[in-house]
Amino acid sequence: MSDPAVPSDPAPADDRLSRENLVVIGVLLVASFVVILNETVMSIAIPVLQRDLGVPPSVGQWLTTAFMLTMAVVIPLTGFLIQRAGTRTLFVFAMSAFTAGTVIAFAAPGFEVLLGARVIQAIGTAIMLPLLMTTIMTVVPEHRRGVMMGNISVVIAVAPALGPTVSGFILDHFGWRWIFGFVAPIALAALIVGGVLIRPVGERIKSPIDYVSVPLAILGFGGLVYGLAGIGESAEDGSGVPVWIPFTVGVLALAAFIGRQLALQRHDRALLDLRVFRSGQFSLAMGAMVVAMGTMLGTFIVVPYFAQTVLQLDPLTTGLLTLPGGLIMGLAGPIVGRIYDLRGPRILAVPGAIIVSAAVWMLVFVSPSTSVWWLLGANAMLCLGLAATFTPLMTLGLGSVEPRLYSHGSAVLGTFQQVAGAAGTALFITVMTVVSTADQDAGVAETEAISHGVQRVFTVAGFLSFALIVIVLFLRRPDADERQEIPAPVAAETRADASDVDLREPDPV
Repeated sequence: MSDPAVPSDPAPADDRLSRENLVVIGVLLVASFVVILNETVMSIAIPVLQRDLGVPPSVGQWLTTAFMLTMAVVIPLTGFLIQRAGTRTLFVFAMSAFTAGTVIAFAAPGFEVLLGARVIQAIGTAIMLPLLMTTIMTVVPEHRRGVMMGNISVVIAVAPALGPTVSGFILDHFGWRWIFGFVAPIALAALIVGGVLIRPVGERIKSPIDYVSVPLAILGFGGLVYGLAGIGESAEDGSGVPVWIPFTVGVLALAAFIGRQLALQRHDRALLDLRVFRSGQFSLAMGAMVVAMGTMLGTFIVVPYFAQTVLQLDPLTTGLLTLPGGLIMGLAGPIVGRIYDLRGPRILAVPGAIIVSAAVWMLVFVSPSTSVWWLLGANAMLCLGLAATFTPLMTLGLGSVEPRLYSHGSAVLGTFQQVAGAAGTALFITVMTVVSTADQDAGVAETEAISHGVQRVFTVAGFLSFALIVIVLFLRRPDADERQEIPAPVAAETRADASDVDLREPDPV
């Protein structure tokens, strides 16, 4: 058996990507970049929106909280939707929802309409990344997946990093409505081009949706993310709902959801098939992704806040702090992917995790006298480390599951990213607020108190980064025969009707 870390012989000509598949992937990459860029443009815009729309901070934060909640609810459903609806249909639906939400947000007369528009945007955003990852895992040969996943890492990491820069520039020159006004025509163009060029990829199945699983997923994942967001709100301004209520509802519903999926997956009818966790490498990759994603999004929230409140930087300058890191990730993604294809995951993920840890520990030393260059350098280091970490984690994780479960693996990855982002943001905001509030109550000046809070935040993050280093030490690229074999589905008569046959199963010869 060949060494899994050593690439096989060059692929034959018929193993190369067809022009049609390259077009599909290209359109999906551009569309995903646009919708995910939209996730972080609000980080700098919310204070401006609160002032212009006359809402308090606790209400204004719902523009972010509602977006996260919608993402957390929709993403677990995407594994089933991709298999049932198909690539083209789901793309048109997702981009139509995102475009409509963007246009409504641009024209919103008040906060309530803007909030509804953000929810509509989030529905489209939630579908795009799992759709992109599933398509790549379906059509790209294994020996070329690293490069393609490197392109995805550009989308999931560079787009959030560039969001504050784009937002700061638009706010300084045009006003908050144009955050949506500039995105709308790009989204519409992607919708039209994709609607014309994208063709169905992979096989579709005919399986009835389980209507019990849907509300359980909504209450479970929605309750968990709402509870995590509520921790941060309670630390800042106080939450209208006691944090334990959504957590309790979320945990109970999630337990029921998991039990329901374990029963349904025996008949290939699960809304989110949990057999992906039979792969040890998938489980390790998801654990590392949670730590890395939580650290990244928490940092992208806290560092701009520190820059604006302590260093008194304007929105555009604050946004520019993330630009070099975003460019580094964009340039490094495809290179990291090629190295993965040649050498496997550990040669990238271990140094990447160490660089992430070093960048986080740099931020422990921030103070009111900290240079902008120190923040910029730490952010650039963090992005370099994440570029070397994300691609191996995604490629290895999804490549370790049985091919017929790629869509469910993508849904799990997307769900974990959202929960990790909510958890990281909640943890960072809570630690920062608790420490800075205690210091101010003791008579410490506000800027010093916030600095102390940020220092404690990154001390906690620094110790979490050690966990990331430990996890990636156990990563390895599995042999093809190490992937778990999923037993064939039970006889058709156990399903709702005879038409629910899994169309992906080959006919007997």
